[in-house]
Amino acid sequence: MQYKCPTCKKTVRLTAQESSGQGKFFPFCSQRCKLIDLGAWFNARYRIPSEPQPPQAVKPPDTSSDEAGPE
Repeated sequence: MQYKCPTCKKTVRLTAQESSGQGKFFPFCSQRCKLIDLGAWFNARYRIPSEPQPPQAVKPPDTSSDEAGPE
């Protein structure tokens, strides 16, 4: 079976023995390409679309007790 590495687009042959265990780096051709893809997720280059969230109101901190001095 042949497939293309999603990172470098290199054509890779997956042998019958490897296909039963899905290959060592499947669907990538190497550990390097696997780590490049992981880094892209960590750096938010890949995103899963979602509905925009409405902004939440931020409650200002209560400073009334901080300003009160000794009486």
